Amino acid sequence: MARGAVIIFGVRILVFLLSSLLSLAQSIEVKELKFRFDGEPLARPGESVAIQVQVWGDSIAKDGTRTSGRLREAATAKTAEGSGWVSKPFRFQGADSGGFVNSGGSGFAQIFESVSGQFVLKDAVLYTAPLQAGTYTIEAEAKGIKGNTQITVADDAASRKAVEKNEFPAAADLNRYRKLAEYWAPFVAQETWWQPKADIPVRFDFDGDWNGDNNWDNLDAGSSQAYVHYAAVETKSHWFLHYNFFHPRDYSDNCIAGTCHENDNEGIILTVRKDGGEFGVLELMESLAHNNIYSYTNDTRLRNGVHDIDGKIDFHDGHHPMVYLEAGGHGALAVGAQHSTFSAAKKDFTSGTGVTLVYTGTAERAKHGNDRNVGYELISIEETWWPRAKQATNERSFDAPYEYQPFGNRPGGGQRYMGSFWGRKQGVNKAKPFWGWHDERTRRAKVLNTGQWALDPAYSVTKNITFPAAMPVDLDYVYNPFLGAVPGTANILPVPGTGTCQLEAVIDGSVIVAIRGETAIYEVLNGQAEKDSSIGCNGVIPVGPFAEFEIRKSKGRGSLKILEAPNAANSFTAKVQIDDPARGADRYVLVVRWKM
Repeated sequence: MARGAVIIFGVRILVFLLSSLLSLAQSIEVKELKFRFDGEPLARPGESVAIQVQVWGDSIAKDGTRTSGRLREAATAKTAEGSGWVSKPFRFQGADSGGFVNSGGSGFAQIFESVSGQFVLKDAVLYTAPLQAGTYTIEAEAKGIKGNTQITVADDAASRKAVEKNEFPAAADLNRYRKLAEYWAPFVAQETWWQPKADIPVRFDFDGDWNGDNNWDNLDAGSSQAYVHYAAVETKSHWFLHYNFFHPRDYSDNCIAGTCHENDNEGIILTVRKDGGEFGVLELMESLAHNNIYSYTNDTRLRNGVHDIDGKIDFHDGHHPMVYLEAGGHGALAVGAQHSTFSAAKKDFTSGTGVTLVYTGTAERAKHGNDRNVGYELISIEETWWPRAKQATNERSFDAPYEYQPFGNRPGGGQRYMGSFWGRKQGVNKAKPFWGWHDERTRRAKVLNTGQWALDPAYSVTKNITFPAAMPVDLDYVYNPFLGAVPGTANILPVPGTGTCQLEAVIDGSVIVAIRGETAIYEVLNGQAEKDSSIGCNGVIPVGPFAEFEIRKSKGRGSLKILEAPNAANSFTAKVQIDDPARGADRYVLVVRWKM
């Protein structure tokens, strides 16, 4: 998430000054545009090819002397409707001999050529073919001079895509807040650029393993099925819903000074007030973009706090907040934000290409880099990332442990968290799960420390934004496993690698109980549905391997049979069968214990 913004800003100032000096000494006259493909001008339907548009003409010195050749100038490319799409421009990634006639010489001119060749000249676009075969035209223009080229789209063209090695089937999600997360699941407007597959939000194990140190390399062969990771915490007045957008790469067309890195994870937090209804009412959406929080309101009574209100929330289909994710760096903003390139009214990207994603409960693949309404699946952070982050494993999923020290005398101080995803490519440990996020402004002001915005959202939202007296925010958690607040337990973290859950239910007949994470689902085989069921854990049942795993009955007259122990094949879900053959119902208490 670190972007090296200060360095880039300084370089851009230097480029601007040098460019201004050169403009006083020479002018240019464009005469011709030349197109250069990354390979043959041939593509399969829906696949992409990079095109460099070179500008040729005359450089005219102050004394009128003309030098003909290639100019340091970028053209604007476009396609006709139905002819495919072009991305926003980028610096051509292939070998380029340069040889610009309007930047030669010595002194400032040589410096300008060196610097601007890396940071300024974006003379390439990614062309994405339509799904229908045919011959299509790409047009370009520079200084009033136009040119065009053609590309053939054929079903029998050699594929430019790597074969994906992973396919993730639908899986049961037992999280207690799943239904709420589905209702408010965001509409995602994901801009795409010259690596469109790197811009699709996926699951952390998209490549079939939990090693964060190979995600950059495994991008092409890993699954592009769309996922959004979620979590939820609760107070008496509110639900706070986290949506995290994970990408295997944070990339740029200039990877310098940590501007690119393996893994990327930015996201939003929704503040949803309980109003007596099933899903409550959304009051605020906060987003994270490169260690900066932005706030968008759905209630005009909210006022500025430490942060300003940056705009309003746009909705898709009535209740799904619309979120814009930039290409490459994946910072999250509202679609109406100043730097968003997505038009909510037109449902289109003004910068070039992008993919829109909607919650359907099915993890679909985008057909190409400018697809629309691609379905995504939700995946619980509490049952996937969190168990691994709490356990010492050899999977290289998480790294950079830190001690949580919240400001404001808030709970959880002294707990240790794994503050980043494990990553070594381009930069070291640059991407962070939400408990490692921080906001530059509030951390400098000693209002919210590292991790506090997302770990303690009830407190942080009252600092970032001012709520009127008529809209109180309760600060005590009914449920927040990330700070240790879990009902039915002593709220004390267990000895590392061990834990206990206790299940209670009134049973009349036979049931199968599926236990995963810290959730239990009952399936009635015969008799009546269970009643008064509850589960309390002092930790989330982790993903193995286990040294010990035990389920025993401490109360209940019938029998208990263990059907399945948790393992990788059943997504670490234990299954037991309770048979109560006697007339009437009885209360059962099960105790689950584990040791890693």
